[in-house]
Amino acid sequence: MNHLYYGDNLRVLRDEIRDESVDLIYLDPPFNSNASYNVLFKGPAGNESAAQIEAFDDTWHWTDAAEEAFGEVLRSGNGAAAEMLRAMRSFLGENDMMAYLAMMAVRLLELHRVLKPTGSLYLHCDPTASHYLKILLDAVFGARSFRNEIVWKRTTAHSDTKGRFSHETDIILFFSKSDETVWNTPFGPHSEKYIKSHYRHKDARGLHRHDNIIRSQSMGPRPNLVYEFEGFTPPFGWRVVRDKLEALAKDDRIYWARTGTPYLKRYLDEQPGEIVGNLWDDINPVNSRAQERLGYPTQKPVALLERILNASSNPGDVVLDPFCGCGTTVHAAEKLGRNWIGIDVTHLAIGLIEKRLRDAFPKVEFQTHGTPQDFGGAQALAEADKHEFEKWALSLIDAQPGNQGKKGADGGFDGNKYFGKTGRAVISVKGGKSVGVGMIRDLDSVVKRLGADVGILLTLTPPTRPMVTEAAAAGQFELEGFQPVPRIQIVTIEEALALRDRSVRLPAVRSDTFKKASREEDKSAQGSLDL
Repeated sequence: MNHLYYGDNLRVLRDEIRDESVDLIYLDPPFNSNASYNVLFKGPAGNESAAQIEAFDDTWHWTDAAEEAFGEVLRSGNGAAAEMLRAMRSFLGENDMMAYLAMMAVRLLELHRVLKPTGSLYLHCDPTASHYLKILLDAVFGARSFRNEIVWKRTTAHSDTKGRFSHETDIILFFSKSDETVWNTPFGPHSEKYIKSHYRHKDARGLHRHDNIIRSQSMGPRPNLVYEFEGFTPPFGWRVVRDKLEALAKDDRIYWARTGTPYLKRYLDEQPGEIVGNLWDDINPVNSRAQERLGYPTQKPVALLERILNASSNPGDVVLDPFCGCGTTVHAAEKLGRNWIGIDVTHLAIGLIEKRLRDAFPKVEFQTHGTPQDFGGAQALAEADKHEFEKWALSLIDAQPGNQGKKGADGGFDGNKYFGKTGRAVISVKGGKSVGVGMIRDLDSVVKRLGADVGILLTLTPPTRPMVTEAAAAGQFELEGFQPVPRIQIVTIEEALALRDRSVRLPAVRSDTFKKASREEDKSAQGSLDL
C-alpha cells in the first residue's frame, strides 16, 4: 500500500517509518534566500494574485525549534554530524541558514536510519545551500558514500546577470548507504552527430551500422567457434555459436560485403543509447507551456524523477519523498511500478497530490494519513486548528486560499475559485457549530464589495432553513453559453467530502489551484535482441 502523510516529516519519519525499510529517497527541501517558495497562484489574467500559501514562512528562523533540533543532533550518537553542525554554528552564528541546516541535519539522520543498506538518497538543491548540505551529508552518510554531484540544466540563460553569470542549473547530491547499492546504468539517446557518423546504413527496418561478427587476430583463436558458414570459415572463429549465427542470418542480420567479409547489422532503435553522465542537459523544466504543468512554482518534471528512480530502484521498491510538494516523485513512482511514501506539511500540497494521482491514475490505491477522511475528522481539525481547517476545506473543492494564506482578519472571505475567462467565486469557510442567516448576508455583501460573481459558504454545520431561503433570494449568476447557477451557494463539508469540486456549481470551471494532470497510459516495454 502507498502512503501519503500530512504533517512534519520529522514526526512522521520517527513515528511511522521503520528502520531500513526504504529503497530510495528523493528530497527537494525548500531554501533559497533570493526566491520565495510560497505557492503562488495566478489570477484570471495570468498575473500573480494576492493568494499565497507561506508554508515555510516560520520554518527557517533561529527559534526554540531550531535550538532543539541542534541539540538533538548533538545527542544523536553520530559524532561526525554533531561536530560538523557545531563547527557550522561557530562559523555562521544563529541565523536563518543555520536554522535551516540544524533542521535538515536532524532529518537527514532519520532518513539515513530508514534507508536500506542497498538504498540511495538524492538531495535536490540550489547553490544557496548546496555546499553546506554536501558537508552535512558527508558527516551523516560518510564521505565514502558520496557518488555524484549531478548538475541539472533547468533553464536557459536569462537576465539575472548583474555582476554575475546567469544561474541556469540546480544541484542533485547523490549518496548511497553502502557499496552494495542498487544501480541500473541509465542510457540517453544518441546525439545526432553520433548517429550520422556511426549509423550510415538504412534498409526497410531502419538505420543500422555494420559491426564485427568474426573474431579478430588480437582476440586470439577459439577452436570451438571456428566453423564454416555459407562457404566462409574465419581463421580465428566467429563471435557466436552456430545456432545463434543461423538465427541471425534467418532474421536478415548478416551483411556480406563485396570483399566477402560478413558483418552484423546493429539497428539504432535496438541500442541502449549513450550512458548518462552527471551533467543532465536533456531534461526540460516544467515551463508555462509544459503539458504536465500543474501551476506549482517549484514543480519538477516527471522525466527527472523517472531517471533517478530507474537508476537507483527496481519495480516493487519503496520510494520516499519527505518534502513531496506537488507530488512529482510519487507520480513517477506510481508510473514506474514502485511503492511510495510522500510527506508534506501543508494541506494544500496533500490535496494537490490526491487530485493529481487520481487524475493521472484512475485505479491508483493509496492511504492518506493526518488529514480528515470523514466528518468526525473534519470536526476534530476544526476544533484543533481553525486556520488549517480552512485550508483543508478549500482543498476539497479545488479552491485557492485568500488573504495570502495567513492567519488573521480574512476580509470576509477565505478563498477564491476562478472560472471561465474572468469569473470569480469567493468562498467563506465556517467551522463552528453555530450558523445563522447573517453569514449569508455577510457573504452577499463581500461578493458585491469585491465585484465577484458567485459566493460560496462552505460550512461544517448544516445550514438552517432561513439560510437556505436567504441564499435562494440572492438570485442567479448567468454566463453566456452556460446554464445559470445560484449566485450564493451553501456547500456542507459532508457534501464536499463526498463530491469534492462537483459539490460547487460554476459555469466553465477552470482550476487555477490544481491543473488536471494528464492521464497516464499503461505502456508495455519492448525487449531488444541480445546480440
